[in-house]
Amino acid sequence: MLAKQDLLRSLPKIDELLRQETLQEEIGTAGGAFAAEAARALIEELRQRILGGATEVPTDLPSVAGMLRERLCQSRQPGLRPVLNATGVVLHTNLGRAPLSKAAAEAAAAVAAGYSTLEYDLDRGARGSRTSHIERLLCELCGCEAAAVVNNNAAAVLIALGEIARGREVIVSRGELVEIGGAFRVPEIMEQSGCVLREVGTTNKTRLSDYERAVGEATGALLKVHTSNYRIVGFVEETPLETLVAFGHAHQLPVLYDLGSGALLPPERFGIHGEPDVPSAVKSGADLVTFSGDKLLGGPQAGILLGRKSYIDRIKRHPLMRAFRMDKLGLAALEATLLAYRNPERAIEEIPNLRMLAQPLTAIEARADRLVAQLARMGIPAERLADHSQVGGGSAPTQLLPTAVVALRGIDPVPAEARLRHASTPVIARIAHDRLLFDMRTLADEEVGRLAEIIGEVVHA
Repeated sequence: MLAKQDLLRSLPKIDELLRQETLQEEIGTAGGAFAAEAARALIEELRQRILGGATEVPTDLPSVAGMLRERLCQSRQPGLRPVLNATGVVLHTNLGRAPLSKAAAEAAAAVAAGYSTLEYDLDRGARGSRTSHIERLLCELCGCEAAAVVNNNAAAVLIALGEIARGREVIVSRGELVEIGGAFRVPEIMEQSGCVLREVGTTNKTRLSDYERAVGEATGALLKVHTSNYRIVGFVEETPLETLVAFGHAHQLPVLYDLGSGALLPPERFGIHGEPDVPSAVKSGADLVTFSGDKLLGGPQAGILLGRKSYIDRIKRHPLMRAFRMDKLGLAALEATLLAYRNPERAIEEIPNLRMLAQPLTAIEARADRLVAQLARMGIPAERLADHSQVGGGSAPTQLLPTAVVALRGIDPVPAEARLRHASTPVIARIAHDRLLFDMRTLADEEVGRLAEIIGEVVHA
C-alpha cells in the first residue's frame, strides 16, 4: 500500500493528462479551456481524497484519463432532459406537468426555427397583437366576453387583483387561502398586488353571512379560490360560486374566481369528481376567472384570464402585462392545444394528459403485460399488480385512478431506482411496499420497449 506522500506524487500532471490520445475528441468538443479546468478540478478532488486518508484512490494516468473523459462526456448532457415517467402521476409538477400534444410541439418548433407572425398582421401588413388569435379561441371555447393570457396563473391572479382592487380590501374565505407549489401563498400574492386581505369565516365553514358582515366602503372585490390541491372534509360548508356572484353583483362588487387547474372538458368524463370546469365557471357569472394552461387543459405553462370585457381591457393596459407576457413558443403551443378542443373527441385523442386520464384500465393492463413479457425474455422476473395513479399538478387531490403497475421481483429497490434515474434516458419510478413499481398509465405504448431495455441494462449491471 502506497503512503500518502507517494500517492500524491503519483497523481498525473495536468498538461500530461490533457495530452492523452484517448481524450482528444472530448477535449475538442468541450473546448480546451473547459477541459483544462475540469482536469484541475479532478486532480484536486483526488488530492483531497488522499489527504483525507483514502488509500484506494486511482492515480495512474489511464485511470485518471478515463475519469476525466467520463466527466467531459457528462458535461455535454443538458440539465433539462426527457425522462420516462413511470410514477403514475399524470400531471407531475417536477417532471414538467402536462406533456404537449404532437401538434403543439410541432407548432412551437415551427415558430422557433424561423420568423413568425408573432406581432404582425398579414391582412393589414402592419403591427398586430401577439395574443388576439388565442383570445378569440378562448372566447369561442369558454363562452366568455373577453380573454387575456400571461405566463402563469399566479401572474394572472396578481395582475387581476392589482388592477381591479389595488389599495382596497379583497374578501376571501379563510378556508381558501391556499399555498401552491414553491411556497407561494394567496395572502402573499394579494399583498404584492397592493390589495388588503380581509379573511372571513373559518377554516372549515364560510357562509354568505360572513361575506355580508365584511362588506364595507373599503371593499374592492370578492375572491373565491378553488382549493385544487387539498380538500377539507367532514363538518364543512362553503358559499357556492353562484351565490357569491349574485351577492357581489347586488353590491356592485367584482367577483374573481381563481380556478387554479382549468379543465375545458367536464372532468367527470375522466372519472374525476368534484373538480369544476372552465365553461361552467364562466357561466356562473364570475367577472374574472383565472386558471393554468399546463394542468388539466394540457397545454404549455400559461395563466389564462377570462371574463367581462371591461375588466379584461383594464388588465391588458396594466404595466405588468409586458413583464408577464408569454413568449412565442408558448403561444404557438397554446393555440395548437386550444384548436384541438373544437372537437372534444379529437382533444382526448391528441392531448397526452387527457388521453392518459381517459384510457381504459384494460389498455393499461395490456401495456403492463407487454413489459412483463419483454422482461421475462431478458431473464428478469416481474409481475403485474393492481394499484392506483394520481392526477397530480395540484388537481383532484383526493382522487385515485385504478391502474396497473409492473413490479420487479428479487431486486433491491433503492439502488435500482437510483440507477434508473441515471440511465441514458432517465426513468422515474416509485417504491412502495419495498418493491420497485412502474405505473403504466403514464407511459405511452411506444415507450414500453425502451423502458424494458433500460431496466435490463440496470438489472444486469
